[in-house]
Amino acid sequence: MSRTKTPAKSWVAAEIKLGQKAARIPVALGAAQIMCGIIQVFCAAHLLAAILLPAWRGGLRITLFAVGFALFALIRAVLLRRVELAGFEMGAAARTRLRGGILAALLAAGPAGLRGRHSAELAVVAVDRVEAMNGLHANWIPATTLAVIGPALAGFAALAADWRSGVILIVAGLLVPVGMAVAGIGAGLAASRQFTAMTRLQVQFLDRIRGISTIVLAGRTQDEAAALGRAAEELRRRTMRVLRLAFLSSTILDLAAAGALIAIVVRFAPILHGDVALAPTALFLLLLTPEFFAPLRGFAAVYQDRMAAEAVAEDFAALPPAPKTQAPPIRSMTAEGVTLTFDDVSFSWGSAKILQNLSFRVPAGEFLVLTGASGSGKSTIIDLVLGFIQADSGKIAINGQDVNTLVADARSRIIGWIGQKPVIFGGTIRDNLIFAKPDATEAELSEAIRRARLTDVIAGLPAGLDTPIGDAGFGLSGGQAQRIAIARAFLKDAPLLLLDEPTAHLDPAIEKDVLESLKRLAVGRTVILATHSALAQEFAKTTGARKLDLDALRHAKFAGVA
Repeated sequence: MSRTKTPAKSWVAAEIKLGQKAARIPVALGAAQIMCGIIQVFCAAHLLAAILLPAWRGGLRITLFAVGFALFALIRAVLLRRVELAGFEMGAAARTRLRGGILAALLAAGPAGLRGRHSAELAVVAVDRVEAMNGLHANWIPATTLAVIGPALAGFAALAADWRSGVILIVAGLLVPVGMAVAGIGAGLAASRQFTAMTRLQVQFLDRIRGISTIVLAGRTQDEAAALGRAAEELRRRTMRVLRLAFLSSTILDLAAAGALIAIVVRFAPILHGDVALAPTALFLLLLTPEFFAPLRGFAAVYQDRMAAEAVAEDFAALPPAPKTQAPPIRSMTAEGVTLTFDDVSFSWGSAKILQNLSFRVPAGEFLVLTGASGSGKSTIIDLVLGFIQADSGKIAINGQDVNTLVADARSRIIGWIGQKPVIFGGTIRDNLIFAKPDATEAELSEAIRRARLTDVIAGLPAGLDTPIGDAGFGLSGGQAQRIAIARAFLKDAPLLLLDEPTAHLDPAIEKDVLESLKRLAVGRTVILATHSALAQEFAKTTGARKLDLDALRHAKFAGVA
């Protein structure tokens, strides 16, 4: 019966394969320090025999073994340091690669592809989940190989010294992985539950922070604090269970090491009464026992890292795949403007058909207003042009060029977009404005501010353009945030402008002012405005805009007219 791997397990297996290629240097250094440890034990055994037994005493012998012990101890310390540094570098490289892949996947998916995913959940994947993978690459992968090489080297040394003691060590060593596997099954489940509880707490906490004013006004402060306390307590309990299982695997190893040590003592105790010549051998095997189990102990210490990786792998496997290849860049874009064409385009969200065989053309410099009720497909058309989603059928073209053949940079250069809620980053107003054009001159910046009617707003701020603002535009009104978005569009100066409900949630007076700024922005550009605002539709008429009513178009198709 064939065993099928889940996407999470396949993802972990691929990570381990990548990590094993990078772990060759740490493994080689680790094996070298284990050999130094075995030689160090040999020197220590003979040094103790020379000190404790008169028959083995000799000044030269003591000096020789003491120098050997100190020399290999120094070499081993240097090698151990290099192993730790190499492991850290492996972990850092893996985290950088994973975060880059996550960012590429999220950017490729776009807002439409991430519908239904909480921002806190995605932040946890990009930060905490990636950190949880550090142990797999920095510690677990090298420790897995050394857990085989180390006992093998020590076992061969033990067999060479006394085959019976070597067999004792090997049998005891084989029992360790069995016991750890039994404990690891429970540890994997416990780690998965712990990460689930952590995600729930983080998402719940972020939601409560965002809605703190609503909670206070509703008088639910104590209730929500108690709910967060229960979530934190659940995380504490699940974390303690992971720790208990981790201590269990360590206990199994300690029992095996103690059993092997006792067996070797029993093996040599009767013999040493009659032949002290075997004392160095007995001391060597006794001191070798901790060295034999040291790699296994190191593996046990990081065993939970594999379980943690498997626990978070579901989140990584659920992310959309990062783009592997890019379409060839477009050769040119006509300077006269941008013509947008929809040719028999259809799109569905699941089983819901949003657009059916939609065709229209917006010539360069023209203004098209999309109207219709919520869910009629206005924002879907914007998302299709932006490339956030792909049409089920049909063709979308810019200046005759299929948008699917445009690289993201080329599409970004020719498209400006203003949505319902402009994204305002924590920083200064200047930072948020030049986000659209980092190399903008002061003259360009001033002109964009003037045309977006931000001059008076900035003049009334204590530090002008360098006034700091909070995340999500904290400290700005809705109209001011929208004007910043308009100023960005002026700076970018893209020939195709997409406006997705740009005046939603604004009062009529501010809406009218924002629409006037948009009117100046639309001059000389191809514009698509998606709106259900009556004021915006009236405004569009004054600009000579063409109207496309998606509801009427859909009803006409149902009636067999279109």
